[in-house]
Formats: sequence, structure tokens, C-alpha cells
Amino acid sequence: IFYPDLLDPTETPHFTVTPCEDADFAILRFHAGPPYEDIAFKLVNREWEINHKHGYRCQFQNGIFQLWFHFKKYRYRR
Repeated sequence: IFYPDLLDPTETPHFTVTPCEDADFAILRFHAGPPYEDIAFKLVNREWEINHKHGYRCQFQNGIFQLWFHFKKYRYRR
């Protein structure tokens, strides 16, 4: 998400994940502050793989907020 005109560049944007009315979904909300409004996405409510090795990254650099994640994969072993 591109935020070129933040009023306070020292305060970084952040995200929150909140449960939805439907238990199968969750709301991913990005908040950056003025002059921008919040952006929200509806996601499948599954656990994230948060190890850096497996693809999790959250960074704010040069006015660009990036969030990368993968859902955990549960493998069946007999």
C-alpha cells in the first residue's frame, strides 16, 4: 500500500486482524492515520505461517507498506 503523504512520517502504518460475524472469515484492517482512511479486506480465518523462512514479512519503507504471509499448511501423515 502506497502512503506518500503521511502527516507524521515517524509513525508507521499498522494492521489488525479482527474476527467477523461469520466464523470462517476475518477482517484484515490497515491503519495509517491522516490524511488516509482505513483499508479493510475480508480473509479466510486460518492460521498464518509467521516464520521469516516461510514467507512472513511486514515492512514500511520509502512510503510503501508491505505485508507478506502464507497460510499454514497442515499435512496428513499416516
